[in-house]
Amino acid sequence: MRDTETIRPAQTPRFQVPRNGSRVRSTVALTLREMQARYGRSPGGYVWAILEPLGMIVLLAFGFSLLLRQPSLGDSFLLFYATAFLPFNLFSRVQLTVSSALTYSRNLLVYPVVSWLDAVAARIVLNTLTGVLIATLLLGGIIILQDIHTRIDMAIVIAVYATIVALGAGMAMVNAVIAAYFPIWKTIWNIATRPLFLASGIIYLFEELPRVAQDVLWWNPLIHLTAAMRAGFYPTYDPQFVSPVFLAVVTLGLLFFGLLLMRRFNAKVLEK
Repeated sequence: MRDTETIRPAQTPRFQVPRNGSRVRSTVALTLREMQARYGRSPGGYVWAILEPLGMIVLLAFGFSLLLRQPSLGDSFLLFYATAFLPFNLFSRVQLTVSSALTYSRNLLVYPVVSWLDAVAARIVLNTLTGVLIATLLLGGIIILQDIHTRIDMAIVIAVYATIVALGAGMAMVNAVIAAYFPIWKTIWNIATRPLFLASGIIYLFEELPRVAQDVLWWNPLIHLTAAMRAGFYPTYDPQFVSPVFLAVVTLGLLFFGLLLMRRFNAKVLEK
């Protein structure tokens, strides 16, 4: 019996591989699993991921073209609304899916080689890649089909998308921990964030609002990001109100706080 007990611990470390190498492999494997589950099991797969935001953009463009002679910037209603809606849509997807990353991968987290960070990273990677693909196809398609002559500032576009992903991920992890202790928080958050679509500068420019509205909405980081995104596609548009310092403080603060909370309370999140 004594010999059996001494041998058993030596047989178990087959999952004990270097964390740096295993983390990359785990994240890639979880990302592929997420991709298969989300897009591989439904007819059309990625086609629906593209058609959904395209339908919303077309609806906005058609509806406001009936009310206005031209958009606030340029001549294309499609480009005007797409440049703001696509980053907003990516934020919504990231903060929605990352908040449930641990519960979705619950069965895989029993293996030592898979950590909570791998599950979170997989959803961040998949949503980022999908968001970039959708933006490339839709924005590129609009510019080509409508023969729009513009100079795209890729540095601004990349910075906006990176900030959007980090902001959404940080918010998602904070919400996941809060909801683990207060389940009603998920309902409260969903209700509280419904006006975000109207408050994030998708259908208007910040500069067009009355001063009292500007003073309130300035504190919404998404309105800074949608304006910055438009600046990347409209060289003549210079949104002076956009504050990189404010965006950096809010985004990095949420991301750091979210990672800290998730590291400390990931077991509680898994109990949901």
